[in-house]
Amino acid sequence: MVMKVEKISELTIDRLSVYLRCLDFLTNNGVKQISSQELAAQLNLNSAQIRKDLAQFGEFGVRGVGYSVGKLRDCLKHILGIDRLHKIGIIGAGNLGMAIAEYEGFFGTNYSVVALFDSDIEKINKTTKRGIPILDVKDLAEEIKKSSIDIIVLGVPASVAQSVLDQVVAIGIKAVLNFAPMQFYVPEGVKLKTVDLTVSFDSLSHSLVANEHEIG
Repeated sequence: MVMKVEKISELTIDRLSVYLRCLDFLTNNGVKQISSQELAAQLNLNSAQIRKDLAQFGEFGVRGVGYSVGKLRDCLKHILGIDRLHKIGIIGAGNLGMAIAEYEGFFGTNYSVVALFDSDIEKINKTTKRGIPILDVKDLAEEIKKSSIDIIVLGVPASVAQSVLDQVVAIGIKAVLNFAPMQFYVPEGVKLKTVDLTVSFDSLSHSLVANEHEIG
């Protein structure tokens, strides 16, 4: 496979992740071959969109035959960079940080939470229910290098989020997941992904209003 080098949209990457989850399901159910139409039917998507997305990275299928589920699955894992282990550090051992650390969805994936960091002396040197250590945030740089952490989750208040982001970027982290509802200055070469629950709830609220209008 020859991967094309071009700017890929965030929506395309998100869809690749959805395709991969479906391919995982198909693999577990013994499916060896699938067409773009069959894959689209599984996902309630347009087959042309799937072919267009995949074509941005190379040629994967055979005309009239479809895709090898196993080969396409391996290729998508490589494209998404999840054919290797990613170690996650969480800054903020509050309710949010603890919930992410205990998230069962990480099991069976190549994502592993290896440490939480906090400044509260009542939490430092304790562990989560699953035994993940809570460390002093002062030891952040040392622990990132020691444990080869390559993804940081910000579970801190918005008031300090930018300064914490600046700190982890200075250490060398290039991938950050953020939950603070605010705008950040992010230097080139650093990927910041913000999860804003309000945006999701706004979408749900809109669907309720739209349904009311249809009924009315």
